Amino acid sequence: MSDTPDDLPEAAKRALAEAEARRKAARAPELPPELGGRDGPEPVRYGDWEKKGLAVDF
Repeated sequence: MSDTPDDLPEAAKRALAEAEARRKAARAPELPPELGGRDGPEPVRYGDWEKKGLAVDF
């Protein structure tokens, strides 16, 4: 890693390199598609659910 400060101990540099390798190797989980889901923006983003004109606040 070229952006690692030189004043870090070798163990810290190794840990940072290993963490970066794990992040690069990680993949998003393969989830099945949602059936019957909502269209448009995620309703939780706005703090409530609305279905057929009825809103339910959490």
